[in-house]
Amino acid sequence: MRRLLAFIAVFTASLLFAAPAALATSPHFVRAAGSINGDGSLTVSFKEAGLGTNQNINYTLSADASVTYVCVNKGGANPSASNKTTIAGPVSASGTFSSGKNGQVTASLTVDPPSPGDFSCPKGQTRQIASVSYSSVTLADATNGITENLGTFDSGCLLPRVRGAC
Repeated sequence: MRRLLAFIAVFTASLLFAAPAALATSPHFVRAAGSINGDGSLTVSFKEAGLGTNQNINYTLSADASVTYVCVNKGGANPSASNKTTIAGPVSASGTFSSGKNGQVTASLTVDPPSPGDFSCPKGQTRQIASVSYSSVTLADATNGITENLGTFDSGCLLPRVRGAC
């Protein structure tokens, strides 16, 4: 009987001490910042804490993107206005990361600009991205229902040395 009472006491005590640890998790983004890369993609690096130990957390980076593609000839120019197209649409990337033993995730997600579709360049010219912008950029921790709004990112002219590109 004493063993049973001792077991119950130890079991109850362990529940009392374990419960606050489970309740102590408080997911929140410590930081999240984005930048447009040379290829026109957008990378958002972030850190989230308060996740609990060894939890798999699902993230989604989403945005509305607009990209202008141009054709560039061997002389380094965009020779005609018809050799440009602007494509707009939603973009997103997802990833799952483990919080590890410290209850934090430090990671990055990258979205690419919308595809040029069937826009192609004449022989002797190459298709390049002249500019890209991402608006309504949002990073979401889908596991815990946390969202971070990051605003708008605009590349400006990515081809400043190409006449007629921007």
